[in-house]
Amino acid sequence: MSRESMEYDVVIVGAGPSGLSTAIRLKQLAEKAGRELSVCVVEKGSEVGAHILSGAVIEPRALNELFPDWKERGAPLNTPVTEDHFMLLSEKGARKLPTPPQMHNEGNYIISLGNFCRWLGEQAEALGVEIYPGFAAAEVLFDEAGAVRGIATGDMGVTRNGEPGPNYQQGMELHARQTVFSEGCRGSLTKGLMARYDLRRDADPQTYGIGIKELWEVDPAVHRPGLTVHTAGWPLKSDTYGGSFLYHLEGNLVSVGFVVGLDYSNPWLSPYEEFQRFKTHPEIRKYFEGGRRVSYGARALSEGGFQSLPKLTFPGGMLVGDTAGFLNVPKIKGTHMSMKSGIEAAAALFAHLTADDAKTTEVTGYPERLKASWLWDELYSVRNVRPSFRWGLWGGIAYSAIDTFLFRGRAPWTLRNHADHTQLKKAADCEQIVYPKPDGKISFDRLSSVFISATNHEEEQPCHLRLKNPLTPIVTNLADFEAPEQRYCPAGVYEIVREEQGPRLQINAQNCLHCKTCDIKDPTQNIDWAVPEGSGGPNYPNM
Repeated sequence: MSRESMEYDVVIVGAGPSGLSTAIRLKQLAEKAGRELSVCVVEKGSEVGAHILSGAVIEPRALNELFPDWKERGAPLNTPVTEDHFMLLSEKGARKLPTPPQMHNEGNYIISLGNFCRWLGEQAEALGVEIYPGFAAAEVLFDEAGAVRGIATGDMGVTRNGEPGPNYQQGMELHARQTVFSEGCRGSLTKGLMARYDLRRDADPQTYGIGIKELWEVDPAVHRPGLTVHTAGWPLKSDTYGGSFLYHLEGNLVSVGFVVGLDYSNPWLSPYEEFQRFKTHPEIRKYFEGGRRVSYGARALSEGGFQSLPKLTFPGGMLVGDTAGFLNVPKIKGTHMSMKSGIEAAAALFAHLTADDAKTTEVTGYPERLKASWLWDELYSVRNVRPSFRWGLWGGIAYSAIDTFLFRGRAPWTLRNHADHTQLKKAADCEQIVYPKPDGKISFDRLSSVFISATNHEEEQPCHLRLKNPLTPIVTNLADFEAPEQRYCPAGVYEIVREEQGPRLQINAQNCLHCKTCDIKDPTQNIDWAVPEGSGGPNYPNM
């Protein structure tokens, strides 16, 4: 049975900052030129912003380009940064250090990225962009010549055994002259496109971190709107990259988060437990005592930077935002870069789609526009900071100071990145980490955390976490690494169940936060994360 189809000039996969900025700028350019362009955005979350997660402090540089009058339009940038603190933690103490220059936040704002994306969605719809939340792009469509010709949304109402259920609804095909992939970090369709078009042939492997975040309503006596606090050090050992953030928003709200580089080597390490332990530090705990935890979430982020950027275009499509890897790691910011990539993509797309003599389906003008923009210079200048932490915390800090102040980001070399899944050591060769039990006041267990993320999946749908080889979790992961998926997953999705006939891996897919960590860190790359049924997953309020 053939699927229904709809035709557009441009289809955009993902309603994050990059995808919505692409859509908005396309419509702005078309309106200015008196041209008609049909633009559609599909979003797997139940609403725009439902799956978006970030700290977040936004640098409004790209927003100023997109909407110079954003204040008059009511953009939800309500809390300007007033103080920056950077601390080095030991188990019981804290030392205040000079704030690194990239982390100065004068002129920036503490925001809810979900609310910001909801606002961007409203601006896009006012310009005539069609946005369809709750529809997951599950398949890339290709024409006879091998160029991308759009996407198909996933079928709804499919039972666990893959058969149509009583509420079955077939997915739709959305055909486009150009398709923009803005899926965020480790996009499932983007991963397939990388392989099909060999987009990484001239790039380093991407390297990632996992960011885990909670939103708290705190005692007004300890609330300081506009305060940002970043830490390094405890509870992580010096050979593991990572750190924390605390951002004081308006309304007695504080977002607190912890990032662990996924190139860590000890399979006993649990990023979730490190985060919970971090909150018990005296300098951190004081903000949350007597407070109330409002929400929880987790998301992987692309940390490879300049040298890990893939080829950005291919016949019929392009990559924007964090799915390509536009994140300034030393700044701990990617929203402004994602938006800028979307703005430049839109300009190149518009020129391509309105040209009378377009002879190719590949928008080669897009990377050229990026290379001439401030985004390219900014990303290039910090390219060596993140990979320098392979020498540990102290080596990374020392090198970063030299690179920043002496070479000013123009060192005559580029440090290389490595694939995170290759970095785990055997469990027998590593020190086991024993984490304290949660107290239910400052620290919490995973299942109570997943509960307040409002995560929901249709229970009867097929499992969206697919094993290439069902034997590998036991014969390799458990035998060699003590099943690290039990610890790197921040939602309790993976569980080793020990039965009379032997251990087996149980996948609790209904808990999945869509962070993609399993797809990244699995040492044998045996786990393939695919989109579940549309609107499934977390529903983040104010995150």
